Amino acid sequence: MKRNFFLLFLLIVASAYSQNLDSITIKSSVASAIKDLRDFVAIPSDALNASDIQDNLFWLKKQFGERGFNTTELDTDNHPLFFASLPLDDAKPTVLVYMHFDGQSVDPSKWDQPSPYKTVLKKPTDGGFETIPFEELEDDINYDWRLFGRATADDKGPIVMFLHAMDLLKENGSEMPFNIKVILDGEEERGSKPLPKAVKQYRELLEADFLIINDGPMHPSGKPTLIFGCRGITSLTLTTHGPYKPQHSGHYGNYAPNPGFQLAQLLATMKDGEGRVLIPGYYDGISIDENTKSILKSVPDDARAISEKLQFKTAEKVGSFYQESLQYPSLNIRGMGSGWIGDEARTIVPKSATAELDLRLVPETDGNRLKKLVKDHIKKQGFYVMDKIPSKEERMSHDKIITIKEGTVTDAFRTNLDNPYGNFLANTLKTAFDEEVVQIRIMGGTVPIAPFINELKIPAFVVPMVNSDNNQHSPNENLKIGQLAYGIQVFYTILSSDLSRP
Repeated sequence: MKRNFFLLFLLIVASAYSQNLDSITIKSSVASAIKDLRDFVAIPSDALNASDIQDNLFWLKKQFGERGFNTTELDTDNHPLFFASLPLDDAKPTVLVYMHFDGQSVDPSKWDQPSPYKTVLKKPTDGGFETIPFEELEDDINYDWRLFGRATADDKGPIVMFLHAMDLLKENGSEMPFNIKVILDGEEERGSKPLPKAVKQYRELLEADFLIINDGPMHPSGKPTLIFGCRGITSLTLTTHGPYKPQHSGHYGNYAPNPGFQLAQLLATMKDGEGRVLIPGYYDGISIDENTKSILKSVPDDARAISEKLQFKTAEKVGSFYQESLQYPSLNIRGMGSGWIGDEARTIVPKSATAELDLRLVPETDGNRLKKLVKDHIKKQGFYVMDKIPSKEERMSHDKIITIKEGTVTDAFRTNLDNPYGNFLANTLKTAFDEEVVQIRIMGGTVPIAPFINELKIPAFVVPMVNSDNNQHSPNENLKIGQLAYGIQVFYTILSSDLSRP
């Protein structure tokens, strides 16, 4: 669907033109958006619960339908996708917008409010936040106040921002130079396993010129942010085995092999003391030239601020600075367990020890290849590798046994920094907010976008809209009210830009 005349416009565009929104108009829109977001968050959205997803789909159909969109559910191997589109004009380029409406599971006991699905308004105080009634918003809307609730930021907030930008475009009689298609995922937090097959199945319906992803946080500087790629992910679960059941450490300590030590010794062979992966070939195929490095250094990260925020003295040495570190695949221990700990600690030799690994991927690295490199390394350390719990016969035949379970692979993606659609988006954001745009080559997190790029053959860009300290995936997830204003203006500006202006 590439249109040569449109690409030519993007190549020569120096700045984006859009209708200006005054602060009163935006604030009125934000007030309405807060109400809709509260209603949306009140619908639980755990992808593990099919009824949650159906309740959310009903809300989405109503909201998009009221704004003139044609909507449908796209059946997949699990939860359906939600698709919406305005009437198409073949003379216009098409933008496909991706967001997700499911949220991470919650443990209500960890939240500082009665329910994660009942949005709470809080204002910042010294060292924390203070809950205040929503009636406080009737006099004025303070953009520094925050809305606390599951999926306020990840990712229901951006969906509401989009809906209210569409309201403003309609109220102002703006003629959009785009065809607009929207695809909303109901199981992004579970890895979107059905997505690759679904994109192939619905390829014609999803056809577009470029893709915008509205997920993830803005740069901590608060400046307008445009991201050209994101890392992929896969995982490995490693379990070492000792005695077939826990044994008294007085009777069998020094005698029965301890799976905790076996696992610890194995993991220690995978990285050096400065955090670099020692497995041969793990970083193969990655090179960063000086021009790319200068672009990475242009991102206004503050290494000292990151260290102080996370409270560590020295960063690992995969790359010489933060953005450079993201250009390499990672090998992360995301969890470990063996026996009992804390108040439940017991004097035993455990029967097993488990480490959960996640491997973040970059476009140069194939997830299945990296998993094989890790498994081959484990074999070289003398382990007999299995994909199930060993039998007695297997235990008696091998000194060191490990069970490995593999996760699926979500590929990374990265669009060229000089892509004309990227230039258009960067110029649009710069003009709208009169600030230099933070342009990030690849972000650390994962969004399951590679199927769209691989199947539709289109460039993709992440335009994040939420505050960087939003606690996504964690208790007390929140959205700064000012981000609602920002996101509404971003959508409004992009979708009303006159692409024919030089």
